[in-house]
Amino acid sequence: MRILLVEDDPLLGDGLQRALRNDHYTVDWITSGSQVEGALQHDHFDLVLLDLGLPGMDGMEALRRLRASSRPVPVLILSARDQLQDRVAGLDAGADDYLMKPFDMDELRARIRARLRRTVEPPQHQLAIGALLIDSENLSVRQNDQPVSLSRREFVLLLALARQPGRVLTRDRLEQELYGWSEDVESNALEVHVHHLRKKLGADLIRTVRGVGYQLVVS
Repeated sequence: MRILLVEDDPLLGDGLQRALRNDHYTVDWITSGSQVEGALQHDHFDLVLLDLGLPGMDGMEALRRLRASSRPVPVLILSARDQLQDRVAGLDAGADDYLMKPFDMDELRARIRARLRRTVEPPQHQLAIGALLIDSENLSVRQNDQPVSLSRREFVLLLALARQPGRVLTRDRLEQELYGWSEDVESNALEVHVHHLRKKLGADLIRTVRGVGYQLVVS
């Protein structure tokens, strides 16, 4: 899952990006409301975490423009504005949720999970493919009822393929799932992650479609 974080406080932004990346999310971080529309035009995101008190174009205006463009991406406001009218205004402008600063990281994680659950129809937190069981809630993988240890990016890659079993996903789409803008990507990085998954889960699980991308094989 890929998250766009819009936060101008450098300490909070850095802390949130690090924490959410540790939770297996791919997180891109921008600091101005004027950057939101361009970011969403350039890449696919599953959720936007939006501060309101931003320099230049504030978060409320960025939200209004986002909804006026009919982009369906969910938006969770993170704001120190704690008055009832602020929360009502944010929800009326098109936000899906509103969390006041300061907040507990565990509550933010729960709000993110709840919001992302609603984007999957029907909700599927456990994906069973043959002998493979992937739990996106607990970030765990079992094969033949035995736990399999995966790195963050290996898990994200496997989950992306497993959500659309049998479908060929392009290299660009998979790299968007795995890497944020600020992360250096080696030319063969995706191949390396696929290689590791095949070693851990079986050589026949992921098929290479030359010149296009990869496919999770459904037997």
